[in-house]
Amino acid sequence: MHQAFLPEEPDPASPTKILAVDDDPQILKLLESSIVSFGFQCVTARNGREALEELKRGGISIVLTDMTMPEMDGIALLKEAKNLYPRLDVIIITGYAERFSYTDVIRAGACDFITKPFNIDELEAKLRRALREQELVRKLEQLSMCDSLTGLYNRRGFEAKLREEIPRAHRQEYPIFVAIIDTDKFKIYNDQFGHQAGDEVLKAIGRLLLDNTRENVDHCCRHGGDEFAIILPYTNDEQAVAVARRILEHYRRNPFGTTSLSIGLARFIRRPIYSWDDDIDHLVNRADQAMYRAKQAGGDRIHCDMALCQSSSQDGCTCA
Repeated sequence: MHQAFLPEEPDPASPTKILAVDDDPQILKLLESSIVSFGFQCVTARNGREALEELKRGGISIVLTDMTMPEMDGIALLKEAKNLYPRLDVIIITGYAERFSYTDVIRAGACDFITKPFNIDELEAKLRRALREQELVRKLEQLSMCDSLTGLYNRRGFEAKLREEIPRAHRQEYPIFVAIIDTDKFKIYNDQFGHQAGDEVLKAIGRLLLDNTRENVDHCCRHGGDEFAIILPYTNDEQAVAVARRILEHYRRNPFGTTSLSIGLARFIRRPIYSWDDDIDHLVNRADQAMYRAKQAGGDRIHCDMALCQSSSQDGCTCA
């Protein structure tokens, strides 16, 4: 995990927000009224500096910017915005007499180019095309992050969600936990009953995790093989343990042969002298080690790698 952390991307369920940038008040007003008439939200900026401040607030789907502006022109804004937010789409608007060609603008990182005086229909068509391409990319990414057997996030999805959730949790100052869950004696069950039966176990665990976590808040993942993971944001110590206990108890009531679950829990800790990547790896490793300690203790239990469980070994939960 080496990519830089970015501000929050637009929520696909939220109204589309376009940032219009132009130093001419009349052009800016025309852009704003046009964008609103297309059914989108619009925020405005008079130059590149103001535009960067708007981008920091997050939620922008597309930047529509003039080329010639004071303080920071369109090309400088384009390069700075793409450097900070590589996935951001930028459409450049420029006059016929500009010294930059279509090729120059695309090479600089723009997704499209409109010449002045622009046609409203052309503007709408280019915005909608950019949004359709964003949606296609989003769907392809979702497919690439999904485990085909269980329907949960795969390991790539797990890492992506951690990178998304942890900076937000730190910024908004709420705790976030990771649970690593391993299926005890799964190989024995798989060897005895066959791979198809083993797949049914994994699918059942996937359903169990979804049934006992919060939809659109928690993130359930198949970490690999017979190992699963859950990301638990907006959760205090007691709630994190309660989720793990609920999963464990439900599996105990409907086990597959002699299989059981070993669960390790860890809470994210920001260590200022370390990078974000190091701290995320540290969190996952701590949860993973807690899970291994649960297995070494006989399995069918929870182990917490933090001072969050006040009940010691009660209900099969032990604390490091």
